[in-house]
Amino acid sequence: MTTATDTPQRDAQDTSYHDRRLARRLEDPEFRAGFEREKREIETIDAIVNALDHLRDEHGLSKAQLAREIGKNEASIRRLLTAPVNPELRTVVAMADALDADVRIVPRKGRRRSRAAA
Repeated sequence: MTTATDTPQRDAQDTSYHDRRLARRLEDPEFRAGFEREKREIETIDAIVNALDHLRDEHGLSKAQLAREIGKNEASIRRLLTAPVNPELRTVVAMADALDADVRIVPRKGRRRSRAAA
C-alpha cells in the first residue's frame, strides 16, 4: 500500500531516472537535434501565447470578449490561453489583429547559413 509519504520519494526517483535517460539519449546527435528543435518550437508557441494573453489583459478584455471579437468559441480561447496546446496560426493572427498587434517572423542572427547556399 502506498502512503502519502511514499509519493515524493518515488517522484524524485522517477525524475532522476528520466533525467539520466534523457542525458544518455542527448548524446546521440540526431536525437539532440530533434529534441532541441521541439524545445524551440514549444518555447516559441508559449512565448506567442503568453504575449497575446498579456496584450489581452492590457486591453482590458476577458477571454470571452476576445473570443467574440474574433468569432471563436469562448472555450477554445480559454483553452488556448491556459492549456498546453498548439494553436492554429489563423487563430493567432486573428487574436493579434483584434489586439492591434502584428505577428512577425524575425530571422535569427548568427545562425547557420541557408540550406540552398550549403
